[in-house]
Amino acid sequence: MPWFAYRNGVLHAENVPLDHIAAEVGTPVYVYSTAALTDRYTSLAEAFAGLPVLIAYAMKANANMALIRHLGSLGAGADVVSAGELQIAMKAGIAPGKIIFAGVGKTRAEMAIALKAGNTGIAQFNVESEPELDALSAVSASLGVKAPVAIRINPDVDAKTHKKITTGKAENKFGISYTRAREVYAHAAKLPGIRITGVHVHIGSQLTDLAPYEATFIKLAELVKDLRADGHDIQRIDLGGGIGITYDDETPPDPRAYADLVRKYIAPLGCEIALEPGRYIVGNAGLLLTAVTFVKPAEGKTFLILDSGMNDLIRPAMYEAFHRIVPVKAPNPEAELAPVDVVGPVCESGDTFAEDRPMPPVDDGDLLAILSAGAYSSSMASTYNARPLAPEVLVDGDRFAIVRRRPSIDEMTALETQPAWLSKAKA
Repeated sequence: MPWFAYRNGVLHAENVPLDHIAAEVGTPVYVYSTAALTDRYTSLAEAFAGLPVLIAYAMKANANMALIRHLGSLGAGADVVSAGELQIAMKAGIAPGKIIFAGVGKTRAEMAIALKAGNTGIAQFNVESEPELDALSAVSASLGVKAPVAIRINPDVDAKTHKKITTGKAENKFGISYTRAREVYAHAAKLPGIRITGVHVHIGSQLTDLAPYEATFIKLAELVKDLRADGHDIQRIDLGGGIGITYDDETPPDPRAYADLVRKYIAPLGCEIALEPGRYIVGNAGLLLTAVTFVKPAEGKTFLILDSGMNDLIRPAMYEAFHRIVPVKAPNPEAELAPVDVVGPVCESGDTFAEDRPMPPVDDGDLLAILSAGAYSSSMASTYNARPLAPEVLVDGDRFAIVRRRPSIDEMTALETQPAWLSKAKA
């Protein structure tokens, strides 16, 4: 990741030394690179140059408004999976006409919010079931409008990724079976509150092989031709996201090679194309800056106990995910590496970032950077063990700003109230 490199013996984010951020903001803290966000978005936009493409950033990866606003300034729309994400996208300046609402469990209240967004409604609902179609039609009809809809098709393609982030197999909860697509589209066409606009597919996350995409695109192109033959006006094909990034030694697909597949199978259909990248844009654009609280020798083990925990970065506990962990102060290249378990302070055995990881010597108080933490870190964070959410910092060249501050305990408990009988119990 060229945006995070050692200079004069200290790891920098662009031109800012990470120890300066730690001194001013404290740890743990998420640090993001503006240059990285720009580079990742631009790489996709340039790969698809000449095609009618909406790059709708998948906000579930990271919903910080400063990041969204920057991506919006580059031309991005937003892929949202809740009314909360929809409202955050609009607060960050994304126009409703560039917002796609996905997700398997949209409530009727959320549907109404999306239909009324900006008085014009959003660009598209990605519908995942017949009950959702019926509910959306009823809500739309009650408001006197028609909801623009793409139906998510489950193509039963193995994305060859982690079982918890694959979404395109028949046994997954997502989408409608490819074999029933024409039947469901026929049903949708009869509903008074539905306007069919397209087809949607998303087969999983962190894909490092293009073969599953190719298999999906072939099936999708056939389906679009069949749907048009059935009389449906298919104007947009939403290809989802899922392009992987490098955490360890993976070789993610080149966006130009991915775009070539789209040009071969999808572009000839003459549709607008929607992409929903999330991790690809923000994953390697951020890190989690943390400090060593204790170096703890134990029976046959050495533990590095950090001031960040699974509440700040849950991916290793949830997905057995690998993240590189490096000292902020450049280690002596001749230093001998020794295996350590890198763990957090949370009262769970699963609060472990790495086991038997070869690391150079570190001491109490030393700063470490957990890399590739821009996606699914802050967005999945919690206040478990009453630990405040870590702040977020955005770097731009030689300057940085806090784009979400660390809350106080008073702020964390501000939504709580005490029943009257408790206050009177000891009166």
